[in-house]
Amino acid sequence: MTSSAIDARGGGRFSLTPSLLLLRAARFLPAVGLGAAVSFLYFPALVALVHQWSTDENYSHGFLIPLISAYLIWDRRHQVRRCRTRVSIWGYVALVLGLALLIIGQAATFGFAVRLSLLVVLAALVLFLVGPDVLRVLTFPLAYLLFMVPLPAPILNQIAFPLQLMAAKLATGTLDVMNIPVFREGNIIDLASVRLEVTEACSGIRSLVSLLALAVIFAYLTQKTWGPRLAVALSAIPIALVTNAARVTLTGVLVAAISPQMAMGFYHAFSGLLIFVLAFGLLTTEGLLFSWLGKSTART
Repeated sequence: MTSSAIDARGGGRFSLTPSLLLLRAARFLPAVGLGAAVSFLYFPALVALVHQWSTDENYSHGFLIPLISAYLIWDRRHQVRRCRTRVSIWGYVALVLGLALLIIGQAATFGFAVRLSLLVVLAALVLFLVGPDVLRVLTFPLAYLLFMVPLPAPILNQIAFPLQLMAAKLATGTLDVMNIPVFREGNIIDLASVRLEVTEACSGIRSLVSLLALAVIFAYLTQKTWGPRLAVALSAIPIALVTNAARVTLTGVLVAAISPQMAMGFYHAFSGLLIFVLAFGLLTTEGLLFSWLGKSTART
């Protein structure tokens, strides 16, 4: 194929000259320049974010979130092409606010504000460069990036401790019904041969963060209306709590029936994986049930 193309209007041919190629490429220069500037500004924050994903088990799912968001954007490419593109002054305003949040976060050494500002800046760039119609199409993929941003430790602790108490209380009640001698003090469970501490990993907070991110994308892709989507997504909270209470209960049963060694090492890690699979299975079942009810309602 030569460097010429068919003129759709007259059937003639025109040459893709270097000047024409440069003119076409120039249309993308503002986006490329702004993308390079954002990458430069946020490079240290991105490096720290990736490091936390690799060291914090609560947010090891962070590596997947940008990939899922990128897929959702790609999946909407045809909708984006149909949108009317125009520069929006509100994008400039949002960009200023996002950069102000970056400066405040860096000055206060508050990493969460810096990372949050990145998402604000990304949305602002879309609004500024291509307008509100495109931003409306890409709202969910961009908002989904929130799941890659770890919550500040004080907020995470405020959520984790009540979950620890609830998981310990549910497990103790179940063990008591099963006639296994047990005593609970806060998040500490005393059995005849061992003392179990319901930590953050056993409280459901670790699986809750990952399961909630999974539930949101699962609900969005499998449900057609926002009611079932919201129900499936929010159900990740009680599912994570109940399944992790079941994990603590199972540990107590194995300790009482077999050995105190069942509360540590490989058995403890394997039970965590098993409970997460169970939680996702419950989530999938719920999603299928909502889909079936939706189809049944549509038939009637």
